[in-house]
Amino acid sequence: MILPASAHTWILPLWSVTHYSPMVTSDNLRTNLYDTHVTLGGRMVPFGGWDMPVQYPDGILAEVKAVRTACGVFDVSHMGRLYISGPKATEFLDWVLTGSASTLRVGRARYCLICNEKGGVIDDTIFYRLTEDRYLLIPNAGNRPAVIAWFQHWIDEKFFPGCSMEDATTTTSLIAFQGPYTPVLIDQIVDQPLSTMRPFSWAEGAIQGAPVFAGRTGYTGEDGFELLVQGRDAVKVWTALTDSGAVPCGLGARDVLRLEAGLPLHGHEIDEATTPIEAGLDRFVRTEGDFISSQLLESQRTGSVLRKLVGFTLPGRSAPRAGYNLLDHGEPIGTVTSGSYSPTLDTSIGMGYVLGRDIEPGTILDLDIRGRIVPVTVTDLPFYIRPRRT
Repeated sequence: MILPASAHTWILPLWSVTHYSPMVTSDNLRTNLYDTHVTLGGRMVPFGGWDMPVQYPDGILAEVKAVRTACGVFDVSHMGRLYISGPKATEFLDWVLTGSASTLRVGRARYCLICNEKGGVIDDTIFYRLTEDRYLLIPNAGNRPAVIAWFQHWIDEKFFPGCSMEDATTTTSLIAFQGPYTPVLIDQIVDQPLSTMRPFSWAEGAIQGAPVFAGRTGYTGEDGFELLVQGRDAVKVWTALTDSGAVPCGLGARDVLRLEAGLPLHGHEIDEATTPIEAGLDRFVRTEGDFISSQLLESQRTGSVLRKLVGFTLPGRSAPRAGYNLLDHGEPIGTVTSGSYSPTLDTSIGMGYVLGRDIEPGTILDLDIRGRIVPVTVTDLPFYIRPRRT
């Protein structure tokens, strides 16, 4: 498949160098929608141990536009699905997560971090409270083995018996339905109205008889839903969504959309050597209660950190790549973590860490693009905020 000429300058560097080697192998897992993606002309690439579509024939620009202006649908079944259950499940999650499980009501969801004992981020996640003693947690694809090992260590160490973990990743599918038209369309597809759901809540329904767990969540900066279904129902649900007008979208569009929304990607803005405080995620770290690395994170919150995450823009389509240096008067002060051309804003955007100083929005820094020095403007995150719609 040939990328549109307009996309070559910004998507190929981002995806071929940063995220994957362009080879689909039999060693990778495949979602229940793999054959559907191939039939639709999806360009399949390995990502997080799975073969996933990076884009479809109309290209990433068209996919981003669909999500920002109408609706798109993503196969995100490579993300994990872990059920945490038992009378000690809440106590366990309060220990391993930076967000509170005990204050989360049944029917609601919360974004937070899973940190190691040095405050580094093992993963970021959304978890849903299903009942008083049962939760659903969504780890990132490549981090699922590490999260499972970390959780099992602490279950065995402190919470067994009384807490158990079930991995339902390979028996279920997860489909993201994102964009401003989704509230209207979801009510036409599901057997009960879901458009009145609050953000970070969940409800259950059915699509053409297939049971659906729907969360009012997403990773695009737009309104939308993430739909958990049994693996055998994935094609039926996907087809119902595309028949309603949703545009199939791949990982390339998802990465551009999350970057426009200023959302972190593990392995780039966050990793096991980076704390939530450094990443500007203070609001997702609770200030009360004892949890893994809570004292260290609180000392960073009330004190200072050696580096901070900033956003920046530069004109045109010279997309900054992860690893490029940020300079201040010729002195290297930081490194780019993510970058892309933003079709929504028609400018290039990036995020990166800068060391040891306060960099305010409006500050002009320099970006070293393979020896070519380009000025960039530090800006507030997120780059894009979805408009309020009535």
